[in-house]
Amino acid sequence: MMWKKTALTGLALAGTAALFLTGCSSSGSTDSTSAAGGDGDYKISFVQGVAGDEFYISMQCGIEAAAKDAGATVTTQGPEKFDPTLQKPLIDSVVASKPDALLVAPTDVSAMQAPLQAAADAGIKVVLVDTTVEDPSFAVSAIASDNKGGGAAAFDAIKEAHPDGGKVLVVSIDPGISTSDARAEGFQEAVEADSDFEFLGIQYSHNEPATAAEIVTAALQKDPDIVGIFAANLFAAEGTATGVQQAGKQGDVTVVGFDAGPAQVEQLKNGVVQALVAQEPATIGKDGVEQAIKALKGESTEKEIQTGFTVITQDNLDGEGADAVYQSKC
Repeated sequence: MMWKKTALTGLALAGTAALFLTGCSSSGSTDSTSAAGGDGDYKISFVQGVAGDEFYISMQCGIEAAAKDAGATVTTQGPEKFDPTLQKPLIDSVVASKPDALLVAPTDVSAMQAPLQAAADAGIKVVLVDTTVEDPSFAVSAIASDNKGGGAAAFDAIKEAHPDGGKVLVVSIDPGISTSDARAEGFQEAVEADSDFEFLGIQYSHNEPATAAEIVTAALQKDPDIVGIFAANLFAAEGTATGVQQAGKQGDVTVVGFDAGPAQVEQLKNGVVQALVAQEPATIGKDGVEQAIKALKGESTEKEIQTGFTVITQDNLDGEGADAVYQSKC
């Protein structure tokens, strides 16, 4: 079964939105693309949440395709870890280089507030993509998935596999990340609304698959009757699947991961992960470029844009679900 959530609508069965990832160049942590012509010749910087993550690579593909159409130049870079102490120097460097616009996925709602405010104060048009900060009023637009709805959809997938209920757990990244916090919140609210299920809380893997595996192994030793685990991002899902295997619980525990990189899809094929909540990163990137160009032209922008998601299972993976899988390169 496939679930599709579109912006500002309820959860419904539908076809998946295709991620048309074209016009992209290399997927390394620093890259650029440009096109002659256009009416702006704008310089755009994209700072990822972390380099090498297929979610951000897919977003980069969407950014580069849209920038090419607009005659703009894009430079991409990202920290080696999802860490504000590593991302801040990159932002400071971008501000010094004075691009026309900055598309950025903040790694912390508090720590990245001042650096991004400084970018806006320097006259750079800032677009927040995926994640946000405590006060995003300086940004010309903020674009993200319906993360809370995605968390609720993850619970629905577990509930379908275990209609009699049971214990469930969330493995997330770190507190203070807007997107994963919203996913966990949506999942928790859905669990607590169903008296057949018991919520065991949220544990944090610090974006390290090995840590997620350790968390899951320990949790299953303490509560061997856990029926479902929601892994709130790509690396948490990778480690959660490993932990379930190491505990010898494959087939007993339903694992739902958020994001759909190649490694997660392989786990889905192998039956280690039972469902993946895939975002639309290329759409987020495309929309980000469009909003930045509008701001640079002095046109009105949409302050908030919400994109959809697709729940991928083995049932749709070889069909429509394949369109939602993230890219490891453009």
